[in-house]
Amino acid sequence: MKMFLAETWQDRSERIEVLNPYDGQIVDSVPKASLSDVEAALDSASRAARPMRKLSGYDRFRILRRAAELVEKQSEELARTITLEEGKILAEARFEVSRAVETLMVSAEEAKRISGEMVPLDGAPGAGNRLGFTLRVPCGVVLAISPFNFPLNLVAHKVGPAIAAGNSVILKPATDTPLSALKLTAILLESGLPAAGIQCLTGSGGELGKALCSDSRVRKITFTGSRDVGEQICRAAGLKKVTMELGSNAPLIIMPDADLEKVSQAVVSTGYSNAGQVCISVQRVLALRPVYAELLEALTPKVRAIRTGNPLDEAVGMGPMLRESDAIRVESWIRQAQAAGAKVVAGGQREGALHAPTLVADVRPEMRISCDELFGPAVAVSPANSIEDAIALANDTNYGLSAGIFTQSIDWAMKFAKEVDSGNLHINWGPQWRADLMPYGGLKESGFGKEGPKYAVQEMTDVKMVVLHLN
Repeated sequence: MKMFLAETWQDRSERIEVLNPYDGQIVDSVPKASLSDVEAALDSASRAARPMRKLSGYDRFRILRRAAELVEKQSEELARTITLEEGKILAEARFEVSRAVETLMVSAEEAKRISGEMVPLDGAPGAGNRLGFTLRVPCGVVLAISPFNFPLNLVAHKVGPAIAAGNSVILKPATDTPLSALKLTAILLESGLPAAGIQCLTGSGGELGKALCSDSRVRKITFTGSRDVGEQICRAAGLKKVTMELGSNAPLIIMPDADLEKVSQAVVSTGYSNAGQVCISVQRVLALRPVYAELLEALTPKVRAIRTGNPLDEAVGMGPMLRESDAIRVESWIRQAQAAGAKVVAGGQREGALHAPTLVADVRPEMRISCDELFGPAVAVSPANSIEDAIALANDTNYGLSAGIFTQSIDWAMKFAKEVDSGNLHINWGPQWRADLMPYGGLKESGFGKEGPKYAVQEMTDVKMVVLHLN
């Protein structure tokens, strides 16, 4: 495929191969953008900012609604593209496409709802005969940097609200999974988006990122990815608006009154989908001692039953990790935990990028499989002595993106909700759950700012205060 730059689809002599994570076969290749391409993208996007601002909210609504319709129409092709370039099973890829449709539709609706508010200036001393209101306006050029693990829907979460808000967009998809983003770019153009309204640059984030992030023509950066890269972006960004959706090691607390069958189902669903490569995957299960052994007994056979293999096979329940190096890292962290006294009760094997769904018991908080972000198909189970102990363990991390608890006690549930330091809190389900219209974001080193089209539009607009001084 080609990249989209300065209103045209462009190729380059140097190209990057997009590989199937399962078998290493070449799916396609994309141009490797250079620093001169970055300059061209910035120039085109900055020139497009004013025409994009002049598009009415209804026009932006129509573009995004049409894009959602086309994504839905091409859903099977897009799902297959996601599976081939990223490795998640087809059922999960189809679900991602359906979520992208929803994200674009909600973004379309939000394009019609951008407004300011009346400010009651007569409530201020000496402000009589003055009328105040705010205007919400596009911030200009939005730089959208998306990750590999949801190569369509997380692009939609950035591009959809940016267009809804009236901005021009420079999209930098993950180097490993650019094909879905390029296909969405083509769909947006077919839907009537002005050609200068979007740039899609393919290439190395390490080479292009600093030039894009530090340029003053970019007024807003929205990034999803690792904590370390997020910090680098913030250092380069300077005085511009930034939304950071970073990593986590999400905890799930299991109280003695929990339904362990439902807990087991939730851990399998929220711990191993996309081979654990989800920033809100349950990584740490903190079970109170009265149910600790029983939980392991209920959970172990369910983890062992997950079938791995070719993600294009409809019977497969989990595909490979994106890269073999990632699977090797997961394997090494598990081995470190074993050497320190933890027990692998399910899985633990690896073949290339395909790492078996793994359950590790008797994990201590200081083990890396617990205290760092694993981002792979393994769940660590640790005992806790009380709700206070479990909450302290849940909070004993630099991260705070999502957390869950299983209990039938409203008192325990509300104590969890009030005291756990996390941006998303789930009661009687695992931490990996998101409705695309809800405010989504983390605390502490899991980032700042909110996604979800309504909230992203607020992040991607500026507020002007207008005061009428009347006679």
